[in-house]
Amino acid sequence: MEQQIYLIGLNYRTAGVEVRERFALTDHCSKDTWAIPLRPSGENDSAETTLDEALILSTCNRVEILAVGQGDVPGLILEAWASAKNRKAVELAPYVYIHKGREAIAHLFTVASSLDSMVLGEPQILGQLKGAYRKATLAGTTKTIINRLLHKSFSVAKRVRTETGIAASAVSISYAAVELAKRIFGDMGQYQAMLIGAGEMAELAATHLIQAGISNVKVANRTYQRAKELAAEYKGEAVPFEHLFE
Repeated sequence: MEQQIYLIGLNYRTAGVEVRERFALTDHCSKDTWAIPLRPSGENDSAETTLDEALILSTCNRVEILAVGQGDVPGLILEAWASAKNRKAVELAPYVYIHKGREAIAHLFTVASSLDSMVLGEPQILGQLKGAYRKATLAGTTKTIINRLLHKSFSVAKRVRTETGIAASAVSISYAAVELAKRIFGDMGQYQAMLIGAGEMAELAATHLIQAGISNVKVANRTYQRAKELAAEYKGEAVPFEHLFE
């Protein structure tokens, strides 16, 4: 059997927020907590399925795993992915898409170029992909094929942004949300705002809210310490998650 390239992802268009939270791998990408253990062909000569390389991209609304191996690589990935979240693969399977070979490569380039983002042309995803590649490299799960693919995806993304107008007015989800709020409420200076969550998008939202004139930003997050940290950055107020609706 020859090695194949696969891209297995959680479909954020069909998977609800609860499913995305349940199977997020944000905390499983470091060398110590890596969620997708390799099974290299050289160590498993008798095994029908091997996994030689892997990269995990896990963001606020996207989880994708780029993998290189032989045999039933998608099945192996789903088992490891679900196991890392103390779940079963059958719970995850209905929400994933699987690309193979050229389709996997095309999808990777599409993601890197922000053509698959909720806001077309947003610049965050390329930085997130570079961060994912850095973590995979530190975890020792990338080799020749993924190394070449990722470096090529970075150059493709750069060329797309240079040679097309996609980045001419590129914004983030957070920016778009605040701009919509300004259309609805007008003068934002008379309002307060509360962010639910304290991740990267919340940080961007806080920046745009302050720029729009909001003087008091509250932050509610499941991890209260993280809410305090983000609120402190913007001279705001942390709110315990259980007091959210109060």
